[in-house]
Amino acid sequence: MKKLLIIGASILQLPAIKRAKELGFYTIVADYDPNSIGIPYADEYHNVSTIDVEGVRKLALELKPDGVMTLATDMPMRSVAAATTALGLPGITPDTAVKATDKGEMIKAFEANNVEIPWYYIIKKRENLNAVMHKITYPCVIKPTDNAGNRGVCYVENEAELVEKYNYSFTNSRSGDVIIEEYMSGQEVSVEIIVLDNKVHVLAVTDKLTEGAPYFVEIGHCEQSQLPLESVVAIKDLASRAVLALGINNSPAHVEIMLTEDGPKMVELGARMGGGCITTHLVPLSTGIDMVEAVVKLSLGEIPNLTPKFNRGSAIRHITNLKGVITSIEGLEDAKATTGVKEVTMLKNIGDEVHEFLNGADRIGYVIADGATAQEAIDICNKALNKIKINFV
Repeated sequence: MKKLLIIGASILQLPAIKRAKELGFYTIVADYDPNSIGIPYADEYHNVSTIDVEGVRKLALELKPDGVMTLATDMPMRSVAAATTALGLPGITPDTAVKATDKGEMIKAFEANNVEIPWYYIIKKRENLNAVMHKITYPCVIKPTDNAGNRGVCYVENEAELVEKYNYSFTNSRSGDVIIEEYMSGQEVSVEIIVLDNKVHVLAVTDKLTEGAPYFVEIGHCEQSQLPLESVVAIKDLASRAVLALGINNSPAHVEIMLTEDGPKMVELGARMGGGCITTHLVPLSTGIDMVEAVVKLSLGEIPNLTPKFNRGSAIRHITNLKGVITSIEGLEDAKATTGVKEVTMLKNIGDEVHEFLNGADRIGYVIADGATAQEAIDICNKALNKIKINFV
């Protein structure tokens, strides 16, 4: 029986743990939290942090698994890369892992490979901000170079806001480095990819819905993209060049792109599966491709089936625009019974406080649906959401 080491045992890695078990593989998880939700589903648990690169490398050398992976989180990729490199297993290199988890190194690699990007300034110290303030055009976006889930990302309207927003991004940066970029308006999309033997396989292009400025928290997605065909073709081309520019191979990738009036430009990417239920739910609903299974098999050196079985629509919509302490939740069963609805999940419960959306951790709940088209799936989500009533104080 092949052994799979999964770095992380949180809710984000749970689909990989469950699927690997269903496929008959021996699953080992590593996480700093002994109470992580995924641990009871695995065969074996080790108390090692997902971001302890050397700790994970040593654990992998000790256990000698047949594959190492994580699912939808960025920083563990450095640990995964160290482990797979030490054991000669499929996966990205440590150099690629750095480029895929440090937005500064990432955008420099894009620039060196003629990948379309916004203008940018990397700010490593407060003094560097003073040096470039007169060069910045407003509005712009500022974000940490090394965080995820929209943490520390914000819109800057003018120079008067810059220092305040810099401080917000700085406090969300592990290294203290932030990046200031051109504010790009247009339709944001993500591209779900698996690179196999240096060949890029685009599985889906996902339209994103965000709350917009100032924090850009994602509140919905749908597949396949409803953009014009010529735009989708250009987006797929840019995404393919971007993953190769970072050296991503034998790995999934989640590529975020803005379709601007000047054409598509890169936002950022991760050398892992996308979160927000995109790759675990929407991709299989719209294409028939079990992306979790594909990535599990890829990490174990097996050839995954990447052939679409059909072309349908899928969507997720989040519950939004609510604030206060939840006193009651009604209508969940009616929402679940709506034709086309595949899942209704609450992320906050009675007694929890809901506040302004600053990042993905502030989401309240969501509905997932499929349909013949993306628009039909969106309409089903909205119909189900209208049946849910949440009361607050």
